Amino acid sequence: MMTGQSRGAVAAGHEATAGAAVEILREGGNAFDAVVAAHFAACVAEPVLASLGGGGYLMARPARGEPVVYDFFVHTPARKRVLEETEFHPIQADFGTVRQEFHIGVGAAAVPGAVRGLFAIHGDLGSLPMSRLVAPARRLAREGLAINALQAYLFRVIEPIYRYRPETAAKFSGVGGGLVGEGDTLCQPELADTLEALAEEGDRLFYEGDIARRLAALCENGGHVGMADLAGYRVERRRPLSFRYRGARLYTNPPPASGGLLMAFALQLLAAWNLSPADFGTVKHLDLLARVMAATNRARLELMSRLPHDRLHSLLEEEYFERYRREISGEPHASRGTTHISVLDATGNEAAMTVSNGEGCGYLIPGTGIMLNNMLGEEDLQPGGFHQWRENRRMTSMMSPTLVTLGDARCMALGSGGSNRIRTALMQVISNRVDFAMTPERAVEVPRIHCERGQLDIEPGYSAETLAQLLGLYPDGNIWHERNLFFGGVHAVERDGGHFHGVGDPRRGGVSRLA
Repeated sequence: MMTGQSRGAVAAGHEATAGAAVEILREGGNAFDAVVAAHFAACVAEPVLASLGGGGYLMARPARGEPVVYDFFVHTPARKRVLEETEFHPIQADFGTVRQEFHIGVGAAAVPGAVRGLFAIHGDLGSLPMSRLVAPARRLAREGLAINALQAYLFRVIEPIYRYRPETAAKFSGVGGGLVGEGDTLCQPELADTLEALAEEGDRLFYEGDIARRLAALCENGGHVGMADLAGYRVERRRPLSFRYRGARLYTNPPPASGGLLMAFALQLLAAWNLSPADFGTVKHLDLLARVMAATNRARLELMSRLPHDRLHSLLEEEYFERYRREISGEPHASRGTTHISVLDATGNEAAMTVSNGEGCGYLIPGTGIMLNNMLGEEDLQPGGFHQWRENRRMTSMMSPTLVTLGDARCMALGSGGSNRIRTALMQVISNRVDFAMTPERAVEVPRIHCERGQLDIEPGYSAETLAQLLGLYPDGNIWHERNLFFGGVHAVERDGGHFHGVGDPRRGGVSRLA
């Protein structure tokens, strides 16, 4: 954790990602310049989690303006290829303690939004030239970067994706011919050239120019994305979902994304119970969290699957809350690739950006060094089943970049990776900060739980007595041996008057830096 007076604070998933943002802040750039530069750098330093072939969201609050969400998440193509002609294959990702099935191939790729989103943010809110913002990432890609332990672990987890195509495996090979491992230097000269070209030519290169043609040609055999899909992609600027949790005011990602709505739903349920600092880590506290998580997941499956996008806000209406509050009170005790960047600057700008490439579909866009997303193959984003997606729609997401006003001139920017665990990770960190008055560092680092589909997963760190009692309530509970990125990665920064605090989640190699 970093604390002090400075030009601003950054929290991100890699030292090089955070370093790019700090470099820009020290040169006089604002928080939005810094978060754009950090995203470019994350595509180099965190290639499994971030890519210009994916998408994401920025929650932005300018110092002299209202908060706004930039939705540059992926979009479904306008035409769907028949299933028999679609390249779409399952692979198993091995996290060590659990395994998860993902789907890859060009038939799993949706229309990317990252490049257009970064240029839209820069055009609206940036102050430095785009050539300066891509410079840290371009330098990292050209000179190479040593693979750290977390990135090496991620490559091992989804190794089948990076071995799916020989040209992909060749770009990410390390010493001995296998995929890059810890300590290996990964150079990405094609990506460096692409970054330089984008800075010179703008986002039309990706959506209407040479890169668009290469992407569309790649998808001709088994994919859905075409030139018209790329040319028609638009960034959506949305009013954030705003709500209060006890004494705090939160701004988060609104529908059609679902993560922010579900986090708001969970926190509103949690608000019905009084929690004191002495309650943290007790069976009472953890059981309540698990029941809130389970109720929120039921609401997602029972209501969100049948509510149209323009009525998703009704999930927060009192009639639904009351129903699920009663269920929690009387409930019997029965026997994904994402990264986040938070930036605050000294002039009052606030930026929380969460981005994802899924896990990648296994294909690089030829000659660019850009891994294409596999969002159409993400089970978490396809609650109705694979190949049931509707054409020409912005896809929903669990990503929930969030701003929190805590009072007394304190504000916090945070977000998380972790697929369905995003909302539960953020709910716990926000509750830790508000209910238990924890420091930002402790709020992020204390152990977490996650409850979904009847399965309770528990991080180590609670007392043996608490764990024994909890397993009495949840006999199928799974106690992990160590903290793990499965439970999300919450990177947060906080401003308290003229002082900044930052914390990167150790579960996902998080770092924080002051500028």
